[in-house]
Amino acid sequence: MKATINLVSFLFLFLLVACGGSPEGQKVEATDAQTPAPAAQPAPTASTNADIATYNLNKGTLNWTGSKVVGTSSHSGTINVALGDIRAKGDKIIGGQFTIDMASITNTDLEAGKGKEKLEGHLKNADFFDVAAHPIATFVMTGATPVTGQADVTHNITGNLTLKGISKSITIPANVAIVENKLTAVSPSFVIDRTQWGIEYGSGSIVGLAKDKVISNDIALVLNVEATANAPVQ
Repeated sequence: MKATINLVSFLFLFLLVACGGSPEGQKVEATDAQTPAPAAQPAPTASTNADIATYNLNKGTLNWTGSKVVGTSSHSGTINVALGDIRAKGDKIIGGQFTIDMASITNTDLEAGKGKEKLEGHLKNADFFDVAAHPIATFVMTGATPVTGQADVTHNITGNLTLKGISKSITIPANVAIVENKLTAVSPSFVIDRTQWGIEYGSGSIVGLAKDKVISNDIALVLNVEATANAPVQ
């Protein structure tokens, strides 16, 4: 009987921890911000310029998911990608940047009047993204590598992500499609460690914080942007 009780207790604890933990997605490591190297290319000509197109952002979102380390509690929502452009030569991405409107953080799993507004306010205050001081985040590309053999990834896009005034280099997997004058870029779920941008609230590194209060350092993100071609770069 004692062995049976111990087994049941073990399974209960296993399930409790398994249901919590980090949100799902490819873990993306953050390193020191990079400076784009000058392109070693011949002097531009009319023909080479005609091959380079700038796609201006029409709309974009970042879907986010965060969770507690123990238990089943998690939340999800969206952030608007506000302005930006992506440059491509043929079907290959060669540069770009966009801004993220941190004031647009929205929760989508709670109902209005039942915790939604409270959570959104907390995410915007200094515990998390400090939107009053840092209303805009940015992503500036420093490189892009074509990927073959993966159905949902055509490029690994490297760039500097700036949150709360801290810039880190990350590489995002993305599925980029160009059809006529439209460009879309959609990433599979990828995971960043929020503490690398100074977002420490509820982190397991805080001494004395109860385990059921610990929020995973990992945030899962899915990027989805759509852009329209402008005139070729001159």
